[in-house]
Amino acid sequence: MIKKSALCFLMLFCFDILANDKFPNILFLEGKQQSPAADLSVVKWLSGHWRGEAFGGLIEEVWSPAVGGSMMGAFKLVVENEVQFYEIETISEENGTLIFRLKHFHRDLKGWEKKDKTIDFVLVKVMENKVYFNGMTIEKVNDNEINIYVAIEDNGSTTEEKFSYTRIN
Repeated sequence: MIKKSALCFLMLFCFDILANDKFPNILFLEGKQQSPAADLSVVKWLSGHWRGEAFGGLIEEVWSPAVGGSMMGAFKLVVENEVQFYEIETISEENGTLIFRLKHFHRDLKGWEKKDKTIDFVLVKVMENKVYFNGMTIEKVNDNEINIYVAIEDNGSTTEEKFSYTRIN
């Protein structure tokens, strides 16, 4: 069974402690740095059904096309043919930039986070095939492959985890 703490995504960091070489594929906002201007056109390639392997099982993400200023996504981890947890995700246009939000759910859809809480990743930088959020990067490898890099905290230690996906439709 996978520990909840091993899967909790980065929420807060003391950014002065983080070294870029420890997280080669992830960026963090520094000091009073503001999120850059962006709209959903920079992540339109994310739309689709994606599958890969991580945490000893099958991972799946499904992303809708942008409508109403947001994209909607769902994540699932299945280990030994049993769902371990789900996430509901959004990438939304807010104040001229983007924000990535998610909530975790146990297999019975009972939430991990408190009722009105989400885990938020603000936009840090946009490149042609990479979109950097604070503690998470979405990378387009090609039209049928993406990587998502996330800073994951487990028992006071933070590591960069890579999730590689292939488009299935």
